[in-house]
Amino acid sequence: MAFLRFLRRRTLFRVFLGAAALYILLYGLPDALVRHSAEPAPVKKQPQYIHPTAVNFSAFPPPPPPTRKPLLPPPPPPPPPVLGKHRYRKDGLVEVNEEGPHPIYELIARAEKEWSEKLGRASTTLKEAVEEYQRRYKRMPPKGFNLWWNYASKHNVQLPDEYDTIFHDLEPFWGLDPEDLHKIQAEAEKKIDSYTVGKNETEGNIGVLTYTFSEGRYDQLIVGSKEIIKLFQQIQDVLPLFRMTISPHDGPNRLTDHGIMQAVLKAAASGTYLKRSALPKKKELGWVSACPPTSLARQNPIDLDNPPPWPTKKTFIYNHAQTMNPCDHPDLFHHHGQFLSHNSGPGPQDVVVPEFSYCSTVLHHNIRFPVPYGWVEDILPRSDDPPFEEKLDERLLWRGSNTGMFHSSTSRWEHSHRDFLVAFSNDLSGKAKVLNPVKSVNEQVGVFKEFKRANLNPALLDIAFAGQPLACSASTCDTLRAIYPWREYQSLGEAGQYKYVLDVDGNGWSGRFKRLITSNSLIFKSTIYPEWFVDRVQPWVHYVPVQVDLSDLHDSLLFFRGDPNGDGAHEDLARKIAHTGRLWSKTFWRKEDLISYLFRLTLEFARLLSDDRDAMTYRL
Repeated sequence: MAFLRFLRRRTLFRVFLGAAALYILLYGLPDALVRHSAEPAPVKKQPQYIHPTAVNFSAFPPPPPPTRKPLLPPPPPPPPPVLGKHRYRKDGLVEVNEEGPHPIYELIARAEKEWSEKLGRASTTLKEAVEEYQRRYKRMPPKGFNLWWNYASKHNVQLPDEYDTIFHDLEPFWGLDPEDLHKIQAEAEKKIDSYTVGKNETEGNIGVLTYTFSEGRYDQLIVGSKEIIKLFQQIQDVLPLFRMTISPHDGPNRLTDHGIMQAVLKAAASGTYLKRSALPKKKELGWVSACPPTSLARQNPIDLDNPPPWPTKKTFIYNHAQTMNPCDHPDLFHHHGQFLSHNSGPGPQDVVVPEFSYCSTVLHHNIRFPVPYGWVEDILPRSDDPPFEEKLDERLLWRGSNTGMFHSSTSRWEHSHRDFLVAFSNDLSGKAKVLNPVKSVNEQVGVFKEFKRANLNPALLDIAFAGQPLACSASTCDTLRAIYPWREYQSLGEAGQYKYVLDVDGNGWSGRFKRLITSNSLIFKSTIYPEWFVDRVQPWVHYVPVQVDLSDLHDSLLFFRGDPNGDGAHEDLARKIAHTGRLWSKTFWRKEDLISYLFRLTLEFARLLSDDRDAMTYRL
């Protein structure tokens, strides 16, 4: 134990000596060296504290800019695609350029601009209306023009200058000797199946002055006169004496000879007239007798046994009236019952005849007037016509009978417009090539998309004949019943559930267009008859025009309602046109608008048939 205590004391002593030596080495040696050096050590100056506010920082130069590498600007956005231009042809069609946008965008914008300009330039005073009349027609208006203006102003008739159809229909008769014109009109009154409405010296009221109907057909053929007389009765006290001979049939009957028409128009333009005996001889060329020698129809004789091929170029209508001209569109001879029912056509008239009809074509010179048949003020009850967005069916609807021509083993009814429509719409074979509706207005429409008709037609179209076959021989009626779909007639309430509705011709013009465009549905219209209101309505603003061969039907419908999956729909534009069409019907196609047209037409016709045309001219 004593030995262990000795070792412990010795170890502590060594530790103490080591610590003392280390202290002397670190602290004692430097001081000793300093004290024994030759020069005394300088006194270390303590740093002086300076308050920040006492420093003049402006005296210091700014720090150098950072030497970091500058950032590169973001890359520019890719340039928009260069859009090609569509080709607007003289025949009223626009030919699609695949490098351009979907043409319907452009057609709508173009039509809206034209309609706005037409509304903006309308006359607002009698003086302006007279001046515009002189500018357009190179003569003064007829006597009573001021009375017509008073009626139009009182009843807020829109577009008081847009009556070019009257000028177009009556101008040829200005080139005929007035004495001969009286004789021609008297001959027309005696023609079988016509009636004459007018106002004579003995009776102040307007009524049927004479008629020439086949035996047993009076009740059937006179019915059209009743509504016409009701219109006249609203203005009969201020109308001059007149006689209008009217055809009671659905279609026109006075085929024009082109040479005769050009002769009388040339005389009218020069302020002279021709005797009947001086007119050129007519040419027996059938339908194309009415066409210019340089026209497509005259250059390519009609061959009804070889229908034209399906168009290879995609086209749409931009001028509906121009596309109704078979001289520029000879394919119409193959696709419409108006022409097919007479094969290559009847013979033309040897003189222009002042006969009125419910409708006319570009090839006929029948005088058009506002037919009240089918006129409605509104769809009643309104519950039958819900708003566009509340309509449930997005297919295109058409129901109707197989009118258009007589169906027999000797007629080409398969190509008639209604038969072709039903066959085309229910065809499930092959594929349809259509423009891509998904593309925006700033994108190229690109190449066609293909859809199987078996998928496309049932999804897009609800088109069938209604009732039972008619206008057919017994054996052909059986054939029609077997090859086409036949369904029950629809009520207005059922039809009102469709957003899209098609209007087509029957035996003549369509008597249902007024009712259809008054609805909240978007109306697609196919016709060859330029009606009395053709200058007072705007395709692509109030309805969608469709070619008679239906080559643009799928494309137009897909643009508005989208493809079978609903992709690419433009329902906002569809709703807009549907609404604008209904508003147009309620504003531009009232009874007052019919009467205004009839008023002005009667003044013009009374002057034309007067012995003293100058005395029947209005003077300011």
